[in-house]
Parts: sequence; structure tokens; C-alpha cells
Amino acid sequence: MHSPVDEKLKSLIHFEKSSNTAIYIQIAQDIINAIQRGYLEEGTLLPGTRKFSTLLSINRNTVVAVYDELASQGWVNIVANKGTFVLMPEKKTAAIKGVVQGLDKLKAYPETAGFPFQSSFNLASTEEYSVSKYVINDGQPDLRLHPTHQFSKWYSASMKRGSLISKWNQTQEQSYTTFSRQLCNYLNATRGFHIKPNNIISTRSTEMSLYIVSQLLIKNKDVVLVGHLSHYKSNMIFQQAGANIITIPVDDHGIDVDFIEKNFTKHSIRCVYVCAHRQYPTAVTLTPERRLKLLQLAKVYQFAIIEDDFDYDFQFDGSAMLPMASSDGEGVVIYLGRLGQSFFPSFQIGFVVAPQNIINEAKNYLQILDKQGDLIQKQILTELISEGEIHRLIKKNITIYKQRRDYLCASLTIHFKDDATWQVPVGGLAVWLCFKIPVSLIKLAEKAKGHDLFLPKTVLYQNKDICAIRLGFGHLNEDEIDNVIKILKTAFEDVKSLL
Repeated sequence: MHSPVDEKLKSLIHFEKSSNTAIYIQIAQDIINAIQRGYLEEGTLLPGTRKFSTLLSINRNTVVAVYDELASQGWVNIVANKGTFVLMPEKKTAAIKGVVQGLDKLKAYPETAGFPFQSSFNLASTEEYSVSKYVINDGQPDLRLHPTHQFSKWYSASMKRGSLISKWNQTQEQSYTTFSRQLCNYLNATRGFHIKPNNIISTRSTEMSLYIVSQLLIKNKDVVLVGHLSHYKSNMIFQQAGANIITIPVDDHGIDVDFIEKNFTKHSIRCVYVCAHRQYPTAVTLTPERRLKLLQLAKVYQFAIIEDDFDYDFQFDGSAMLPMASSDGEGVVIYLGRLGQSFFPSFQIGFVVAPQNIINEAKNYLQILDKQGDLIQKQILTELISEGEIHRLIKKNITIYKQRRDYLCASLTIHFKDDATWQVPVGGLAVWLCFKIPVSLIKLAEKAKGHDLFLPKTVLYQNKDICAIRLGFGHLNEDEIDNVIKILKTAFEDVKSLL
């Protein structure tokens, strides 16, 4: 006859011989789980190794390994000539006791919640994954250009600073940090601002910045104007905040500001979202005349302008046009930017520049989402700005990206001169490629995937008037650009033959 402990163990322990996890580890984990849940109480005598091996039909050496593993973790006490007894280590969590019946449900974590909740259609992920050799994105930097060895030295040096511990232990910010002052200096020098630390907060990303701003500005059914074919992530954030998004036309001079004046009235608009420097996805620049008129309309109609300047640092030809926020004397512009795109992703930050009362409210949200931020990251960026290293890295990478832009456009001229149109971008890491023949871009992506090139849906833009791709090139070297354009041409010809 089996003892009650034997029967309990037999019902509690399940293992798979085909699993990558060793059998003795699987069994040990089940026994630990049983102890934690109170099914095996402290002092319980476990079966001898021979009896246990027979009970589970496993090798006796496996049982010995199980008990050794449990003893090493402090779950059992092996007493010579007496047996193996269950111990109860110091409890760090309360045990939940229950009946043995239904234990099969505890072997895997539930796939669905046992209670109702509201899912968010607006925040459904747009991420797609592929094992293709080549991937097109919407204009991301090349991680291979980042000085890995130098970054490891900076990180190590920051970790060793004694001041870092005091910052971690600091309960609240007593004064403006060195980082915020250096960031102000950098933005004042590069973007023509005249801001102080009380006009800025730093965040983990531009998406976090926009989320905080949308929580401040937007109430349910507030009208938010965005450019036609606006940034999908921004639209997701606005929709989640309850905004009524209305698109306005975009031409070769940026968003159509006259459209706003003709179709809206005072107090009918909550905010206008614009990428004045390079409109997403077409990369056109808002002209000075339209910028001035938009600022005037914002004052008269009393709406906010959210200026997203996501790739200001990537300027190849001429001087970058200063942000609208640098000409804002009425406090109508909230400026979003990003710093550190020439670094690893973990060293990039987002920031918000706005009047002080807006920043004060934004900080209330930020302290809930990310109170301290990454202090090591801020320490490193502070030194890179103060020592001028950030300017050197940006200039070095811009030289490389400009060469890649020129190589891409030359390759497009060879392969797509008669089939597509594009403008050589003066900045940014993407080209707006418009096909003259409206082929199915979904079929184009399928054909390209068959040749090891992945085109995610987020770079494809097609309706009755547009058939275009936002073709990011920053992450590709010249050999890769060559192969990508050749594959794209082959796929295009395949799809065109189906028309």
C-alpha cells in the first residue's frame, strides 16, 4: 500500500522526458511548488530513493539528484539513516493552501483572465517579425555605427561615480539637475531656443512625451488635426486619449494651413500635430510662410501646436530650419524632440519643451510613469554634451548617412527611373518613394519576402491617390542597399506583370 504522501506526490509530479529541462529539475520544481502551497508540510518524510524511483518509474540516480537539488536550495533536510524531511525556509510570500483536486490547472499559467476588462483596439501592436535577411524600416539609425568600446568605458566610469548613489537615494529633486541645465544649453545652441530648465522635461522616448502631453491636453471628442498620412503611433496615442482625429491635406510645402482657416473656427480645435521639420512620412518641410500663419492661427483660434521634431539632428544639406517653437512668443507650441539617435537605443531620450505651467503638470504625470528615469544615461549624456563629444558623434554619423543617401538615390535612378519618383531628402533617414503605376503594395511585399526582403505594413502607403513606400536607408550599408533595391525591382516587375 502506498502512503498518503506517496499518493500525493504521484498526483503532484508531472514531467516530460522530451523537455529541454532536465527531469530532476522538473521534479524538484514540482515538489517546491507543493511545499509552497502547503500540500507538503514541514517535517513530512519523503519516500526513500528506491521507493521514489519505483513510484515515478525513473532511475534511482535521478531521485538522488532531485533530493540533492532540494537540499541545496534549503527545501529538505537529508538525515543519514533516517530519511529526507521537508523544511520550510523563511517565508517571503504567504502560502495559499488548497485541496489536491484540480492541481492540473496549476501546472500552467492561465491564458485568459477570469474577469472582464476593456481591451484597447487603438493600442493594438503594429509590430511584425521576419527572419528575412533584409528588412526595410521607416528610417532608423544603424546600430553598427555606434562606438561599442567607447560606450562601455563611459558606462563604467558613470557607475563608479560616488554622486550616483546619492541621486538614487534622493527622494525628490531639490533643484534643477546638471543634466537638465546641459540639455537646455544644447537645445539653445542647436535649435535657437532661449529656454531654462523649468521649460523642459526628459522622458524615455518621444512616444512617452506625446502620451504625457495628450493626457494634459485632450479630453474625449476633442478635435486633433494631423496631416494626411500622419504618423501611425501618434494617431494611436491620440485615439486612446479619446480624440476626434481629422486629417488635413499635405502638399510639397507641408500641411495646408489655409485648410484650417477655411474649415474651422475659434475654440473648435484642441491641437494641431505637425512635424514641421520633416513631415512624416513624406519628409516635406513646412515653409516659413505656413509656419508663421499656423502660429498666428493658434493664437487667434486658441489651439495648441504639438511640434514633433523627431529627427532634427540628421541634416545633410544646408542648415536645418529652426523649430517653430523657437519663434513662439505666445506659448502656443509644445515641442517634442529626441536626443542621442547617434547612440545606442538605450542612450536615446525624448524631451518636451513648453511653458513652465505645462511642464509642471507634465512632471506630475512623469513621476507616476518614470520618476527617476535612467540616472546613468543622464550622467553620460551630461558629460557628452559638456565635453562636445555629442557634436563629434553626430557629425561623424551624418557623413556616413549622407553617403548612404546618395548611394540609395543613385541606385534608385538605375533601377526605378521610369517606374517611380522621389526627392533627394536634405535630411532624415528615409526616402518617400512613389510608384507611377499603382501596383498592389501588399503583393509587392509578398514577392519581396520571397527574395529575403521584408517590407512591414507600416512603411506601405496606398489609397486611390497614393502608392508609395517610406524607404528607410540609415540601417543599410552600400552593399545592402544594392541588394535591397535589386530585390525591390524584381518584386515590382513580378507584381506589375500581374496587372
